[in-house]
Amino acid sequence: MGEPVPGIRAPERAPEERLDSWKEIAAYLNRDVTTVQRWERREGMPVHRHLHEKRGSVYALRSELDAWVKTRKIDVEEERKELPEEVPLVSDVRQVSAGGWRLSWRFGVGFAVAVLVLLGGAYFLSRIRAGNASKPTIRSLAVLPLANLSGDPAQEYLADGMTEAIIGRLSMIGGLRVISRTSVMQFKERHASVPEIAKALHVDAIVEGSVIREGDRVRVHAQLIRAATDEHFWSETYDRNLGDALELQSQVAQSIAEKVEVTLTGAEHARLVAAHPVSPEVYESYLKAEFMLTAPGQLDLKKSVAYFQEAINKDATFAPAYVGLAEAYSALGTVFGGVRPDEVRTKEINAARKALELDPTLSSAHVLLANAYDEVWRWAEAQAEYQRALELNPNDAEAHLGYSDWLLSQGHTDEAQRWVRRARELDPLGIDSQNVGWTLFLSRHFEEAIRELRSGIALHPDDAGAYWFLGFALSGNGQNEEAIPVLTKALSLSRGNPAVMGVLVRAYVRAGHRSEALHLLEQLKQRQKQGYVPAAAFVNAYLGLEDRDQVFAWCDRAYQERSTILRWIKVHPFFDPVRDDPRFADLLHRVGLDQAL
Repeated sequence: MGEPVPGIRAPERAPEERLDSWKEIAAYLNRDVTTVQRWERREGMPVHRHLHEKRGSVYALRSELDAWVKTRKIDVEEERKELPEEVPLVSDVRQVSAGGWRLSWRFGVGFAVAVLVLLGGAYFLSRIRAGNASKPTIRSLAVLPLANLSGDPAQEYLADGMTEAIIGRLSMIGGLRVISRTSVMQFKERHASVPEIAKALHVDAIVEGSVIREGDRVRVHAQLIRAATDEHFWSETYDRNLGDALELQSQVAQSIAEKVEVTLTGAEHARLVAAHPVSPEVYESYLKAEFMLTAPGQLDLKKSVAYFQEAINKDATFAPAYVGLAEAYSALGTVFGGVRPDEVRTKEINAARKALELDPTLSSAHVLLANAYDEVWRWAEAQAEYQRALELNPNDAEAHLGYSDWLLSQGHTDEAQRWVRRARELDPLGIDSQNVGWTLFLSRHFEEAIRELRSGIALHPDDAGAYWFLGFALSGNGQNEEAIPVLTKALSLSRGNPAVMGVLVRAYVRAGHRSEALHLLEQLKQRQKQGYVPAAAFVNAYLGLEDRDQVFAWCDRAYQERSTILRWIKVHPFFDPVRDDPRFADLLHRVGLDQAL
C-alpha cells in the first residue's frame, strides 16, 4: 500500500462516519472544494450520491476516504505541476501596421489573445492525442476482492460473493482475458501495490472497490486502475436493494466493459445484461453456501450443501443455487471429500441439469455436467458440454482445465498440455503446479513434471496434493527411493489419506523395500474394515506388487465405483506392466476408451 500523500490531513476517526457535503469532505481532507471535486472525477476518490436528497446531494464515508488516501500515489508537488500556469496579459500592444492599416491597441490585444488561445488549444490537443496514443489497449484485467466496509466481519460472504459475480459476468467477454476468482482471492489481505499485483497476474488493468450493507441495502463502489501507471480512470457507486443484487452486478460489469472499450458480440451483450430479481433471503442463503464452499479456512462441504438446499427450498427457480449444489456434491466425491463418488454423482448430475433447465447460459453448470460425464465415462457428452461451456465463457479456467483432462483421457497429451497452460494463464495462482504437473506426468514428461511440482512445493510447502503428485512423478521416473520421503510427507499432511498409501506401497516395492510395502498394505486393509477406502488405493498398491489377479480384481471394484483412476488408464504409466493382459483390453473397452474421439 502507498504512503499517505504529504499535505493531506491524516484522518482521525470521528464520531460521525458520514460527511454530507462537498464542504465537509474538503475540510476533512484539508483541501478546497474544487480540488476534492477534481480528485473524484480524475482519481476515483469515493464520493456517493443520495438517492433521496434529504441531507445534501453528495456524501462520503470517512473509512473509504482513509483507505483511498493511503493508496493515492500522486505527490502534492507533482499535483501542483498539473495546474495550468497563468498566461501574462498583453498590456501594451498599441498598434500594428500592415499595408497602411492601423489597428487600435484593443484590437491588437484581442488578436494576440486569440492567437495564444489557438496555439494553446493546438498544443493541448496534441498532448491529449499523444496521451491517448501512449495508453495501451486494455486486453486483460483482474477484479480484486471487494473490501467489506460494513463494519461487520460476518458480512464477508457478501463481499466475496459480489466479487465472484462480477468476475463471472466479465468472464463472458471473449475479447477480454479475465483472471479467475481463485487467483484474485489470494490478494484479499493484500500488502502489494496495484502495479505489483497486476504484474503477478499479467494484466493491463485492475478493478478494486468495496461493499457496504445496511439492512437490505447494498452499496458497491468500484474503480478501474491502469496497471502500468496506477492511474484511476473510472469510478462509480451503485446503491441497490439486496434483492436487486444480480442487476447491480450486471451494471458494474457493463460499466467496466464500456470503460475498457472491449467489443461485445450480440450474445455476449445479452448475457452481460441479463438479470433476474431474487429475494434477499434466498440470495443470503446462497452467498453463505458459496462462502462455505470456497473461502479459505471456511471450507465445510456439508454445511455448504445445507445452505444451497435452503436457498432452493425458498426459491426453486433460482438457478445459481443448483450450480452451487452440484459443485458441493462434486467436491464431496473427491479423494479429499470423504464420500464415495457413486453416492453423490447422481445428485451432482441432477443439480447441474436442473440449473441448465432454468438457465441454459450458465457455463459453470455445463462444466460441472461435463466433469460428471467424464467421471461416468460418457465421453462424447462430456466433450460437448466442455465445448458449450467454452463458447459461453471463454475465460472459464475450470472449463479449460476440464477439457485438458478430457483430452488426456483420450490420449491427446500434446493438446492437453496446451489447454492446461491456457487454464493457468486465466487462473495463474489457482491452476497450480499440481494441475500442470499431473498433465506432464500422464504425458510421460517426468523430468518436467518433477521440476514443475518442486517449484509448486517451494511456494506452498504444506500442500499435501503437490507432494502426492510429485511422488507419482518420481516413482514414474524410476526415482522410487526419492519418492518414499515425499509420499511419506504427503501422507502426514493429508492425515493418512489412503489414496496416498497406495502410491507409497508401489514406491516401497520398486525401491526394493518389499517388507515395508506389505506392512503398509496390511494397514490399508485394516483401514478398509473401519470405513471407505477408494479402490484406486489398492489398484496402485497391487500394480506396484505386480499381482495381476489382485490388480484386475480391484479394477473391477473401481469400475463399480466409477473410480477416477480409470479415466486415465489409456495413458497412465503405472498400468504399463499389465497392458498386454487381455483383461486390460476388456477394461479399456468397458470404460469406453478403446475408440478414438
